[in-house]
Amino acid sequence: MTQRERLHALIDTLPDGELPVALRFLESLDKEGAPAGGPWSLENAPLDDEPLTPEEEEALAEAERDLAAGLVVSHSEARRRLLGES
Repeated sequence: MTQRERLHALIDTLPDGELPVALRFLESLDKEGAPAGGPWSLENAPLDDEPLTPEEEEALAEAERDLAAGLVVSHSEARRRLLGES
């Protein structure tokens, strides 16, 4: 079964109430298959207005201390170290 056939089969089995959600998701995909400004993009995400817990505040403070102490590396540096890339 091809991927297209599998998608058609999945769509055919969706409950009617889920069809609008599936339609919105499929319409939001760009040509590369990634959500592009659709309802799941960060720009459409609701603002997180819940107060931080004491544990979250401590985690943020620890991260800021690590950053100030130079204990943080970039993504590319972490990848280089972990994967032995040059």
